[in-house]
Amino acid sequence: MRKREVALITGITGMVGSHLADFLIENTDWDIVGMCRWRSPQGNVSHLYERANRNDRIRFIEGDLLDQTSLINVLRDSKPDYVFHLAAQSYPTASFSSPIVTLDTNILGTARLLEGVRILGIDPKIHVCSSSEVFGRVSKEDLPISEDAPFKPASPYSISKVGTDLLSTFYFQAYGLKTIATRMFTHTGPRRGEVFAESTFAKQIALAEKGLISPVIKVGNLNSMRTWSDVRDAVRAYHLLLTKDPKFGEVYNIGGTFSATVGDMLDKLISLSPLEGKLEIEVSSSRIRPLDADLQIPDTTKFKKHTGWVPEISFDETMQDLLDYWREQVSLSNFLVEK
Repeated sequence: MRKREVALITGITGMVGSHLADFLIENTDWDIVGMCRWRSPQGNVSHLYERANRNDRIRFIEGDLLDQTSLINVLRDSKPDYVFHLAAQSYPTASFSSPIVTLDTNILGTARLLEGVRILGIDPKIHVCSSSEVFGRVSKEDLPISEDAPFKPASPYSISKVGTDLLSTFYFQAYGLKTIATRMFTHTGPRRGEVFAESTFAKQIALAEKGLISPVIKVGNLNSMRTWSDVRDAVRAYHLLLTKDPKFGEVYNIGGTFSATVGDMLDKLISLSPLEGKLEIEVSSSRIRPLDADLQIPDTTKFKKHTGWVPEISFDETMQDLLDYWREQVSLSNFLVEK
């Protein structure tokens, strides 16, 4: 009997990692190994515990991008055919207050993982998750942003993703590792971390609907322009990346087709609430980045031409599902209201 192929997902407890695990279980016959830190919140993957307890195609293993030995142990244990490297310090605003850990986790953490693959002599197909933030502040004349656009990072996070991006190409060119990097533009949906704008807005609306906070939504920069896509479309793209005639050493922009400002996104969320017309908006200085990548509109022609991928979930559906997710979370949990 043929042994099942194995996919290793670093950062499985995050929004993207957990949705990717769901997608792969539903749409492949692969076994899934999820790498997570011992201190990582487990809520996004708790629905998979029953399968894991039965040893039914998924198991969890501890690992940390800050520890080379743990990564080698994870790779040796899992023997992956595919690696989806999603683990990162992924919040740009936090990177201004914690630049060193951001750079260590994202740049050196990626190097440690790829070094582990090289040292062990294994041969998986590897997706290295970079970010559209590498492009930083782009002028209107240079839109949409293609893969050839210059890097102009606007935060320690985006600098860290430049390093991640370059490491993917380097390990392919120098050692023949089967790496492919993606620069995913804004993607969101259920399970989105509350530190991100659309998610904190949805959470605040849900709390206000329950009467747990006053009807005031605290915001940062509402003028930043984004092209929005759904996380469930993103993970479908990531699967195609490593299975649809993969081109190792390449880099791809991936993103949606609907562009709107952060303010427009907030208006959409508010329109979905019975509190529409009753909510106040308050700008909070703690939510403003010192420097913002405020024009993020992608040219995704290269990836679409190669894989045939197109986003299927509308912006309206994504926002509705995100708000409903937070309504459910608020009904089930206690929260520290102000972060």
